[in-house]
Amino acid sequence: MNKKIVVQKYGGTSIGDVEKLKLIAKKIVDKKTEGFSPVVVVSAMGKTTDELVDMSEKVTFNKVKPDLREKDTLLSTGELVSATLLAMSIKSLNVDVLSLSGQQAGILTDQIHGSARISDINTDRMMKEINDDKILIIAGFQGINNQGDITTLGRGGSDTTAVALAAALSADVCEIFTDVEGIYTTDPRIVKQARKLEYINYEDMLEMAVLGAKMHPRSIELASVYNVPVYVAGTFSKKKGTLITKGDDMENNKTVTGIAIDKNVSKVTIKKIKNKPGTAASILKPLSDQSISIDIIVQNIPMDGYIDFSFSVSDDDLGRVYDILMSQGNLEFEEVIQGKGFAKISLVGTGMQNAPGYATDMFNALGEENVEIEMITTSEIRITCLVKEEDVEKSVKSLHSKFELDKD
Repeated sequence: MNKKIVVQKYGGTSIGDVEKLKLIAKKIVDKKTEGFSPVVVVSAMGKTTDELVDMSEKVTFNKVKPDLREKDTLLSTGELVSATLLAMSIKSLNVDVLSLSGQQAGILTDQIHGSARISDINTDRMMKEINDDKILIIAGFQGINNQGDITTLGRGGSDTTAVALAAALSADVCEIFTDVEGIYTTDPRIVKQARKLEYINYEDMLEMAVLGAKMHPRSIELASVYNVPVYVAGTFSKKKGTLITKGDDMENNKTVTGIAIDKNVSKVTIKKIKNKPGTAASILKPLSDQSISIDIIVQNIPMDGYIDFSFSVSDDDLGRVYDILMSQGNLEFEEVIQGKGFAKISLVGTGMQNAPGYATDMFNALGEENVEIEMITTSEIRITCLVKEEDVEKSVKSLHSKFELDKD
């Protein structure tokens, strides 16, 4: 077969209704006409996933949390609806097409319901259908574990599905189509001067994605490991998008590539926990075992043998974190304090690792806006501050101007 495989992913509001699905169907057929073999990953339509989550919580008695196995099966149906409708639309144009669930596509995962990770992809079925010259529409966000149960990959999991399929099928590129036209220096809804990046390397994009940019971080990790070029563009826009790829010199003329924002952040503080070897591990391991991501961690200086231990988590995980901590009989502490209404603001750029002074400039800029910094964490290419959510807009505008990100 001489055709080049291209993996495309459509999600968000770009598949919000039937008319948009029909426009996407024509776009996919055009791609095939150009000589490509499209393998298309779709998310659930509009707010379908939110609606299914809401129903799963309302159907139980006594506010009992929905069974995770059954919830995964329920949530997987949203993507199946999108995939089958899109396949029907393409088929009506007299083009060979086949929709596949994650299971039918050979996507194998681990056992963790709600945030499973892909362990392998059996491409036999897909390659057979591709060689038969069919367009494939794959339900994203899902797979099957070794017990034969449906699993879901967590929020944004369709991005991960798309990149994983691109790697497994040795596709030329993975195209992510969404409701934005690419990756910007920061959120253009906050800063009008935000500049769309033509290129960004995997390292910078991973940091941006972890902190709320338009791509799922797990998908960027996969793209980096398997060297899959990822192109992000607007579904219905003719404007050029952003290419995410390996490239040491693409944006390094700018020491700071962008400012990432994550508003869905909570702060957890464990008060007066006994300070002894292994304390941090005993706190964090039960959370990591449930695939809960922790970012900023602060431990104060011990006083009278006790410490306060604080960390940030996503708002979605806060309830689970509290329940897990309270169930740990080996932990002795005074109380667990939960705080909402925070956001993470991060300077990101591979060029920062060899250029001192950026942290000072960042803190000065925030200080001039009277922004109180709650917590700080850094890496070689990222400086992150936890601030009150109400301070996000003035903070980002100040930093974008300070580091001249509106200039090429």
